[in-house]
Amino acid sequence: MKAFRTMLKIETKLSLRGIDMLIFAICMPVVILILLGIIYGNKPAFEGAAYSFFEQSFAAVATIAICGGGVMGLPLVISDYRQKKILKRFQVTPVSPTMILFVQLVIYTLYALCSLILLLIVAVFFFEFQMRGSWLQFLGFYFIVLLSIFSIGLMTGGIAKNTKSAGIIASILYFPMLIFSGSTLPYEVMPVSLQRIADLMPLTHGIKLLKASSLGLPLVNVSFSLIVMIVIAILCIVIAVRYFKWE
Repeated sequence: MKAFRTMLKIETKLSLRGIDMLIFAICMPVVILILLGIIYGNKPAFEGAAYSFFEQSFAAVATIAICGGGVMGLPLVISDYRQKKILKRFQVTPVSPTMILFVQLVIYTLYALCSLILLLIVAVFFFEFQMRGSWLQFLGFYFIVLLSIFSIGLMTGGIAKNTKSAGIIASILYFPMLIFSGSTLPYEVMPVSLQRIADLMPLTHGIKLLKASSLGLPLVNVSFSLIVMIVIAILCIVIAVRYFKWE
């Protein structure tokens, strides 16, 4: 436990020295939410919707920090440590791959939670946002989505040969999910053909879970999405630990 606390403290300081995650995981979601609130306000999310565009956007924008940290941040940090031979030095210590991956997971979870708190403050105090559903369900689904998306980043960083390959894989995963999963363009207004493509993306199912819980929609409609996220988390974590490369 002492080794974990020491490693977490050091890695957190190193992470805060760079401003990339502060910008993309914390500042960018807040800016996007403010812009959506100013542009659309309380307009219906789509024709016949019982909730506003902003209300459904809150859940979707909350996933941007998760996606940025999990898919872009985690793989690049771990692969960079491998390329710089830092992981090779860890290999001759009692530190295990599980601890290395878990420390990074905790750091990026803190980024995501800071982002969520800031989004909530902005939504409540500037746009009079109210949670229609259950906060308990929302937070439960939030951590499931976080774990699932982060597991993808852990797997990518754990097996990528170098920073270049990790960056390519991360970009291929990140940008399509950011654009087509519903985090920016609402899933409900997409053409049917585009919805079918979006349904292939893990983040789409995560957004469906958060929307259902925040808007008070029937959870039975997102049961499949819940199963998908849990299966992805288990599968990717097992692969990340089993095939972790030190060098």
